Amino acid sequence: PIPQQYVLTLDQIDQIEKVLNEELIELGVANVILLDLAGNVIVNLDNGETTHDVYSLAALAAGNFGAVSAMANLIGEHEFSLLFHKGETESIHFSKVTQDLLLLTIFGKSVSLGFLRLKVSEAVKKIEALF
Repeated sequence: PIPQQYVLTLDQIDQIEKVLNEELIELGVANVILLDLAGNVIVNLDNGETTHDVYSLAALAAGNFGAVSAMANLIGEHEFSLLFHKGETESIHFSKVTQDLLLLTIFGKSVSLGFLRLKVSEAVKKIEALF
């Protein structure tokens, strides 16, 4: 579950959805999911063309992030705050939003990784401001 300090109101969720839609979906991102580290989906937005199993993706993303965090600790890093997996047609970008929240972004070849990282960073700042 989301820790008490992250209990969101409907207004906050609406504002988060607005930020993610404006910053990422309108950029051309296929799917964006805000989830907690247990894999619970908090916000899920897509471009209307995806058929991804969002709940399985969220659970696996949380596990992946946990595994990579453990690897970071093994080499003396506190954590890796972002992850990226490149596929032939779609890629996945993970970014830590808060101590307990991740942003998972799925995008195709038409979206530049550099521009995506910039837009994710801007979106994360706007979301953090809502807390």
